[in-house]
Amino acid sequence: VQVSKILNVPLVVTEQNPKGLGKTVAELDISHARGVYPKTKFSMVVPEVAEELETLCDGMLECVVLFGIEAHVCVEQTAAELCFRGLQVHVAADACTSRSQEDRLLAFERLRQIGCFITTSEAVIFQLLGDKEHPNFADIRPLIKTVSPYTGLAHTSKI
Repeated sequence: VQVSKILNVPLVVTEQNPKGLGKTVAELDISHARGVYPKTKFSMVVPEVAEELETLCDGMLECVVLFGIEAHVCVEQTAAELCFRGLQVHVAADACTSRSQEDRLLAFERLRQIGCFITTSEAVIFQLLGDKEHPNFADIRPLIKTVSPYTGLAHTSKI
């Protein structure tokens, strides 16, 4: 999320039933998001988000990076819908969670089966930068060096 702000990468945020489950945690600075959309549908592709996606890249959006909570529900259903719409979907596995590790890991398997690329946030960052000489590399480098919490992915052979 911080890198999207630095690189001016569009961020679209949805909140699942914010009245019942609460809003996005304050630790995630989403002030630069193009929109924060409440929803009850498990996929984030509600009409307002679909409209937003149509405007990105002058209507020529080709790929998205997806992350969030409940990988086996909201992330998976969103990814399936975006793939169906012809978008290339990259899922940042270390930025996704589920209530159980089993649900999370099985979600990644299913996501791969429908054509998603399972990756990490660090890999996405380096893809976006492309080169150490990128003008924002110095700003992003400290974020890359920050040790991430244990994600439970190190011992999985299929991810």
